[in-house]
Amino acid sequence: MTTTEFIDRANSYSKTGKPFLFLIDYELQQPQLWLPDRVDSNELLFYINGFTNAKGINKIGLLKFELHPFDREEYRNRFNTVLHHLNYGNTFLTNLTVKSQVEINTTLRELFFKVHAPYRCWLRNQFLFFSPESFIKINNGKIFSFPMKGTIDATTPHAAAIILNDEKEKAEHVTIVDLLRNDLARVASHVAVNRLRYIDEIKTNRNVILQVSSEISGDLLPIYKNRIGSLLLELLPAGSISGAPKEKTTEVIRAAEQEPRGYYTGIFGYFDGKNLDSCVNIRFMEQRGETIFYRSGGGITARSNWEREYAEVIQKIYVPVA
Repeated sequence: MTTTEFIDRANSYSKTGKPFLFLIDYELQQPQLWLPDRVDSNELLFYINGFTNAKGINKIGLLKFELHPFDREEYRNRFNTVLHHLNYGNTFLTNLTVKSQVEINTTLRELFFKVHAPYRCWLRNQFLFFSPESFIKINNGKIFSFPMKGTIDATTPHAAAIILNDEKEKAEHVTIVDLLRNDLARVASHVAVNRLRYIDEIKTNRNVILQVSSEISGDLLPIYKNRIGSLLLELLPAGSISGAPKEKTTEVIRAAEQEPRGYYTGIFGYFDGKNLDSCVNIRFMEQRGETIFYRSGGGITARSNWEREYAEVIQKIYVPVA
């Protein structure tokens, strides 16, 4: 399906109140759309805040998870590419991502039933992700966004205070909030930041981490209430996984990463005929033949330290199991 076909079909369905699931890749090259009652669970499994087609059970016991981290020096090279553009003023915040090989004692499909996250998606022979981050929600004419920026190990003494008072983390988070506030203003009126920099706790197979989020909302413009396809494309790519300013920063990302992201850092969601819930496709395990890669990243500013950023990228490689 082309992007134009996706927009036309999503707009047509939303105009008639017809529910649909959607999956959009970061590069906007492979959008997909499904009618919920026609989804083959052998091809696609999904869980969106309780709405799911998953009827399996957790068949695996203790998860074995071995990480082969992305090479430090290669990360440093990519970081320096971003830093070059930051110093020249081409971007002032760039989300830099990498992929690390992991080994697990199960299939991605079986792991779908073990992980805990508000958003989960498995696509046969391609990927599994378990995202904690919403992209947008629409509820009774209101549109919401919940940017997530800032991560710290919860076992660090005074972890919440440290992450909330870190000037670099604060500047990065506020930049993304401002970017998304402006994005929402393109499709909504009366846009406001309802909550700024609150803490979410996430339990993983490795540790417990704290992540910093905010809440932004507005009144959806009437023109977009039955044009969901156009709405989604107007807001993409998601600000939290691209940067600012968006257009130039996406060029910086291509120069630094040197490979497509595909469905990683794209979006996934469900329109129920009236309301919408969607996520950013992060915490992403990608299947390439028999090999599994875990894709992770973080925001880079001119004040960033490459070793700290590398540590954060590795810290985000986890599986949220009980």
